[in-house]
Amino acid sequence: MCSPAETFKFYHQHFKKRGIHLCYGPWICACLVGGILSCEQSKEAAAILSPEEALSSFILADPNLDIQLVAAEPLVQDPVAISFDGAGRMWVVEMLGFMTDIEGTGEKDPSGRVSVLFDDDKDGRMDRSIIFLDSLVLPRAIALVEGGILVSENIPLWFANDIDGDFVADRKVLVDSTYGGLGMPEHSANGLLRGIDNWYYNAKSKYRYKPVEGQWIKEETEFRGQWGISHDNAGRLFYNYNWSQLHADLVPPNTLQKNTHHSPTSGIDHGLTLERAIFPVRSNTAVNRGYVPGTLDEEGRLLEFASACGPLVYRGDVLPKDYSGMAFICEPTANLIKQNAIIEDGFMLRAEGVYENKEFLASTDERFRPISLASGPDGALYIVDMYKGIIQHGPYMTPYLREVTLARALDKPIHMGRIWRITPKNQRPRDWPDLTNASASELVSHLGDANGWTRDMAQRLLVDLGDLTVLDELTQQITTGNPMAQLHALWTMEGLGVEDPEVFFNALETGDAKVAAAALRRLIVLLPYDRTIKPKLEQFITGKYKDADPFLKLQIILSANELDASVAIPLATDFLESFGSLPVARDAVLSSLQDRELLLLQRLLKSSGSPVYQQSREIFLEMLATAITNKREHTGIQTVLREIENTRDSAQVWIRDALANGILNARESTKPGPIQLDRMPELFRRSDSFGADNEVQLTLLKDRFSWPGKALDPLPDKVKADFDKTLYAGGRQPFLNLCASCHGTQGEGMKRFAPPLRNSEWVIGEDYKLAMILLHGMEGPVSVNGKEYGIPDILPEMPSFSTLQNEEIAAIATYIRNSWGNTASGIAPGAVGQVRFRTQGKISPWKEAELDTVTFDKEL
Repeated sequence: MCSPAETFKFYHQHFKKRGIHLCYGPWICACLVGGILSCEQSKEAAAILSPEEALSSFILADPNLDIQLVAAEPLVQDPVAISFDGAGRMWVVEMLGFMTDIEGTGEKDPSGRVSVLFDDDKDGRMDRSIIFLDSLVLPRAIALVEGGILVSENIPLWFANDIDGDFVADRKVLVDSTYGGLGMPEHSANGLLRGIDNWYYNAKSKYRYKPVEGQWIKEETEFRGQWGISHDNAGRLFYNYNWSQLHADLVPPNTLQKNTHHSPTSGIDHGLTLERAIFPVRSNTAVNRGYVPGTLDEEGRLLEFASACGPLVYRGDVLPKDYSGMAFICEPTANLIKQNAIIEDGFMLRAEGVYENKEFLASTDERFRPISLASGPDGALYIVDMYKGIIQHGPYMTPYLREVTLARALDKPIHMGRIWRITPKNQRPRDWPDLTNASASELVSHLGDANGWTRDMAQRLLVDLGDLTVLDELTQQITTGNPMAQLHALWTMEGLGVEDPEVFFNALETGDAKVAAAALRRLIVLLPYDRTIKPKLEQFITGKYKDADPFLKLQIILSANELDASVAIPLATDFLESFGSLPVARDAVLSSLQDRELLLLQRLLKSSGSPVYQQSREIFLEMLATAITNKREHTGIQTVLREIENTRDSAQVWIRDALANGILNARESTKPGPIQLDRMPELFRRSDSFGADNEVQLTLLKDRFSWPGKALDPLPDKVKADFDKTLYAGGRQPFLNLCASCHGTQGEGMKRFAPPLRNSEWVIGEDYKLAMILLHGMEGPVSVNGKEYGIPDILPEMPSFSTLQNEEIAAIATYIRNSWGNTASGIAPGAVGQVRFRTQGKISPWKEAELDTVTFDKEL
């Protein structure tokens, strides 16, 4: 290890000369003095292992599992993604142009390709390879589709097909010239995952694709993830970001976008775990954040995720039964794969690491780079290993990483790569049916197969065949098949264009909540075209809702827009009573109430006299007021203002504040300028309408409106703080969803939960400290405005919000720094990103003593 003197010499040479001044909290000093970088180790050339030698480098946490080589260089080179066709042949995307040297020379040369690998003797090891399509620039994703493949290049998306059956593409047709976006490998669209609903979804993208009548259509959807995308047996999408290991959708795609007056903040991109710690079995000094104190431990091992990618929800059947539904995450910079258990609670999901202080798979081989994962036709778990020294893209090659990479000779050799398979020990290679030669009836029989790959492939091939002679067999699967067969049969019918409502009504009665939810989704699509569906559907819903599984209840609420208001509004009220404390429940209700927001508001305020205070009710009333204001319809806005004016009871002040805040948080109209009213609202006549603590909110609220005779007074300096108004307004809803349950909706703090945010030096003090707290959490006791808060007055610690995007954290921070009497500059998303980068490796909450000693160079 380096001595302390050598370590600080390294710091001065590599950081100070570039103007980087790191914060010297006790935790950082300990890392520096401990010699976070192993100087001698960084200078040693990294070993190059043969596939056989690499096998001995692997450490599997489960002793009952085995890892086997499937393919290696030169048969496969620089693999980044794989897929299997109906006959079990492996299709590999090879990114040969990625970082061929330390400079990234020739990156835009057309050296990439798609190859097909064949296991001729069925021994589980690939025997030969045919280049299907070459001359590609940085290809990174593939989907096997009817008649050929979809493959993403640097920016364009192509369809390529083989006409004469020799596994060499004869034609290449442009599908989307803008698919890749930036064209940077780790920040461009990828994935091409066929969802259970027959759409192709992508990570790092807000678009999905689907073939319709021989043409590929492109449709906007929610933005998801960074590299890699998967789905579970229910069809829910899973993805991640390099710094946050696992996210998922709690609701079907695009279902929260139906109300144009509402902007949902939950349900999609739901962070499943705050766990960031990883446990490599070797040093990882060749990582671009290696020079940041706290990134590596005293042995040079990466402390937390830096390149989480390639998530896979395992749906195979060869691993032990308890592996079904587990999520696996690649971490190539740390040479490991993490395993998470997915816990389902109603319609909510969360994840927990399966192992403590170790990983599902780790390697002592520095070139082991798991990039993506796949489940195969044999039910096994497949690992795509790029087997490469340089894994960081050129634009992020720091001087530190360049030096370590060259010293350790990680820039060579190039064009290697391995595919690995994990099975139970002593598992002989399994045969699988050649689905490409199966009849339509045989494919139907496979829809309930124990292997998820087989079910998915059978569904795709049935849709591609377009054979309607098997409709009776599909209907029989829905009636008598297992839940997986029922689910896939439903979506096969969707792909075939079947519009028989009786089939879907039968599926509603199967008893499985996920099958019934899928059937309901299909009926809602057909409802506008068949008037007989609506009364029958409403009868089913009103009769079954009370005893339905929460998963089905959520889908019923998401479908409420198509039901009569006399049915939809009571359902929404009941759903909020049961689940209103969950942000996704509130978003689901509001997303399905286009133009009915005022009806629900009036019901909530008057149906049972004066509503009893609950924080979730306050938050939802505010959301309703925001949606009503966003609609810009005067009747609704005037009704909200009258409710505010008429709220005099001190016990109901929360209603007044919620409605006022809702108006304040409404987005700016496409037509600039204030909302026109016919008179000055009474609440603006009373100087004490909101109290002194809310002067900023009241002033901004007045600024939203105009009326005859209103003076165009400029905003006072106290209100014109240095913050982005759009960012400020965007912070209120995430604050309510994530922070208000402990800190109160007005930042007042809550006994037994959390201290106040009003007049808190942690909120209005140094912006980087607030960002650090939001990113990593804070442990008590803590002093706020001269008073110390500790157990039992507050919870032991505030959780991390590390799963949030930089933009979301910046919005929350800007909002709380300028609310309830607080005035401070805003925080930009870029500043949050910088703090996230510089506090890499901090996997425990901050303590007050630590934060007191932290300083940041503002010029960094």
